[in-house]
Amino acid sequence: MELTDVDIKELDRIKRLNIINSLTGIKPANLIGTVSDTGLTNLAIFSSVIHLGSNPPLLGFILRPDTQVRRDTFENITQNGQFTINHVHSSFTEKAHYTSAKFSSDISEFERCKLTEEYLDSMQAPFVKESILKIGLECVDKIPIELNKTTLIIGKIKIVILPDDSVDVNGHINLELLETAGISGLNSYYSLQKIAQYPYARPEQLPEF
Repeated sequence: MELTDVDIKELDRIKRLNIINSLTGIKPANLIGTVSDTGLTNLAIFSSVIHLGSNPPLLGFILRPDTQVRRDTFENITQNGQFTINHVHSSFTEKAHYTSAKFSSDISEFERCKLTEEYLDSMQAPFVKESILKIGLECVDKIPIELNKTTLIIGKIKIVILPDDSVDVNGHINLELLETAGISGLNSYYSLQKIAQYPYARPEQLPEF
């Protein structure tokens, strides 16, 4: 198959959406937890979480605050400036997936999808108790992307919670051990298998391929 930009534009909307969303390969599966000023919690699955820097420790994710569709995650972060990122474990991918359903504003995805709210440290935003790796963040910037009306939400890490034995002496996290799930497209989930670990790449230390 070969697709030009013209071919892509002429594709059926659903087929185009699925192809373009799958092109980047396996993406991280994360649940983002937030809470409104009135105390109503929200949980939504995202596959767009990215690393932005280690000092200060920053993560980001892409959000579409569409005026035609209610975006509780965006509204809650705007209200109180906090959110959590929770790895999706392979044991609850189905529950995580259905947080993407468009529930009414008075229904919490935690309750509807049978996942448990957990409050840790001084974070106001809820964590997912079932997640093995959890991150609490403070929103430090919201950058609009005019080309497609999305927004890059940037968070500074305030707390990270994960098992001691999942991190080696150099700080590498074993995602296979954590049984973290990945997403391709919008609704295909994959387990992760560690293939190899290589040293920091230096030109003078190139192996004989």
